[in-house]
Amino acid sequence: MNMLELIEKKRDGGVLTENEIQFFVDGVTDKSIPDYQISAFLMAVLWRGMTDEETTQLTLAMSRSGEICDLSAIPGIKVDKHSTGGVGDKVTPILLPIVSSFGIPCVKLSGRGLGFTGGTIDKFESIEGFRTSIDPSEFPGKIQKCGMLLGGQTEGLATCDKYLYALRDVTGTVPSIPLIASSIMSKKIAGGADAIVLDITCGSGAFMKDQASARELARQMIAIGKLAGKPVSCVLTSMEQPLGDRVGNILEMQEVFDALSGKALADVEEVVLAMASEMLRHTDVGKDKSSDELIDMCREKLNNGEALAKFQELILSQGGQLDSSGSPIFVDEPFEVMKDYATDDGYVTRCDALSVGEASCLLGAGRMEKTDVIDMGAGIRLYKKVGDPVKRGDPLYSLYTGSKNVVGEERIDEALYKMESAFAIGKEPASKIVDVIDVIS
Repeated sequence: MNMLELIEKKRDGGVLTENEIQFFVDGVTDKSIPDYQISAFLMAVLWRGMTDEETTQLTLAMSRSGEICDLSAIPGIKVDKHSTGGVGDKVTPILLPIVSSFGIPCVKLSGRGLGFTGGTIDKFESIEGFRTSIDPSEFPGKIQKCGMLLGGQTEGLATCDKYLYALRDVTGTVPSIPLIASSIMSKKIAGGADAIVLDITCGSGAFMKDQASARELARQMIAIGKLAGKPVSCVLTSMEQPLGDRVGNILEMQEVFDALSGKALADVEEVVLAMASEMLRHTDVGKDKSSDELIDMCREKLNNGEALAKFQELILSQGGQLDSSGSPIFVDEPFEVMKDYATDDGYVTRCDALSVGEASCLLGAGRMEKTDVIDMGAGIRLYKKVGDPVKRGDPLYSLYTGSKNVVGEERIDEALYKMESAFAIGKEPASKIVDVIDVIS
């Protein structure tokens, strides 16, 4: 088989066979295909697209290119959750305890943040002592003890995908929906999930900027799942503004604790309950119940303290520390460096998620390079969001850095400039943003 012929075939709109796709994945994994030919192939895929069958074959081949996580020793249906990323996305730390409180085993392999979107692993590691480096051999014991586990994705999972993702990032081929879908689903399948629920965010602070692209990605994810024998549900959620009122690792985990203590903000609760009900629907607990019934069941777990107890159990099971009140002990303390106020009366008409995410990165809450060290205490707290009325002098947001870190005035000024551009206040009331746009399954 010849790589040049595969490039030309896809360039001209041809459909690749399973053997041709396997040849490509093998060549990427063993480095027998040079970067310039891989890059040319990726550009041909971006330009010509792939059929559902091609995308599925690429997904399955990539999932086999590294380790396969065997969760068969864990009883029950294992449902994995994935988000395409967003600003202030603290869904996982609330969602897993809710689902686990029904006796459903939860194994979540998550990643670190890069750029303006936060990483779940970073958020949990803001808790003193919490350990996310867990060998797969420990999974059954951890699940038996706690009912859930949160760990970092192993280096050997979907090896081909890691190499392709790095090349896509520097060759302008990241936006290809078949490549996005196969990248996400290859890791989920290799992670051992029986069913998958995806939070596909769209808007300013998401990778998919419009609903049409988000729906097409959902369609392809579901098609891959169907052809691969893995049930998939997609929840389309808005990322026009940040989720919740805090952005940054410790700040978001403080909001998580508040939410699990019965004080969840409306947008956070809506997204979490939509995701939780879809996860339950794939299990024996929820297979015969309506979405409304499942949402009510999950809300009860959130409000009666059972989800909070599971969250605390998870923290202790992975080495994390709690204080005497049951709240997590964090590695640092967020320190408010600046608060900004409204200069006019009116209504908030924009709270741009991308600008808020970029501002939090400037303060140290995110990475621009994989080697960057995160300031766990850095971030932003929002006091007003789209649709809220404001009076002149009302606080709009606060900027934070960790008390153990020093951030230069220049970076703080840049963050302030970003935040000023994020907000708009108008004279007429703005419609509230619809947080859960659709559920597709």
